[in-house]
Amino acid sequence: MFLKGKTALVTGSTSGIGLAYAKALAAEGANVVINGFGDAGAIEQERQALAAASGAGAAYSAADMTRPEEIVAMVEETARTFGGVDILINNAGVQHVAPIEEFPPEKWDAIIGINLSSAFHTIRAALPGMKARKWGRIINTASAHSLVASPFKAAYVAAKHGLAGLTKTVALEAATSGVTANCISPGYVWTPLVEKQIPDTMKARNMTREQVMNDVLLAGQPTKQFVTAEQVAALAVYLCTDGAAQVTGANLSIDGGWTAA
Repeated sequence: MFLKGKTALVTGSTSGIGLAYAKALAAEGANVVINGFGDAGAIEQERQALAAASGAGAAYSAADMTRPEEIVAMVEETARTFGGVDILINNAGVQHVAPIEEFPPEKWDAIIGINLSSAFHTIRAALPGMKARKWGRIINTASAHSLVASPFKAAYVAAKHGLAGLTKTVALEAATSGVTANCISPGYVWTPLVEKQIPDTMKARNMTREQVMNDVLLAGQPTKQFVTAEQVAALAVYLCTDGAAQVTGANLSIDGGWTAA
């Protein structure tokens, strides 16, 4: 349990990749703060399980990632409860699939706000404490779409490209402080976010569910397999080790070979 005494804050972590991050970090002894929406009873069960797994603390924040003041309050509350944010994982994300001329402006604003701007606000609030303690890990869940584009995903592709650029800037600014900043860019991971976009993609491309699964989602992944949330979380755990102290400003693909082409 090499993360005993450290505290991890993971946004968008009541399910999917975010919850896998939280479980993996708790297994290494970290205090964990999860965030997101969902059934209150189910979230409390996950919080209790995280505390049991870590032998440390676990908390839940209902902060809305579209509201900067709630984001700042979440970071401050984490610091009050556990002494600071040592590991920050920005994972909150939403998606909408539509041709750009039909893309609702409010969906654009929401996707940019949650997928990109929320990371700015969490980093801005957490980085000073990391610098003061001379240790920190900032990990942003980007996407293969931070490196390549797909049709009908204008806002998501723009947000993930922006997140990669933000990560590089933070890495350079924090380079001498003991704080690293990196992106993890998964290909298609079987999560609720991916499952929910299938009907929109069926409509946009006039395809069946099976065609979307095989000819869209997995078409670009040479392995023809979904990435697992646990595989993504294992990469995050590595980035928290001393062995990864010189890995910063990187955009690490875990996409079944999608971006190798």
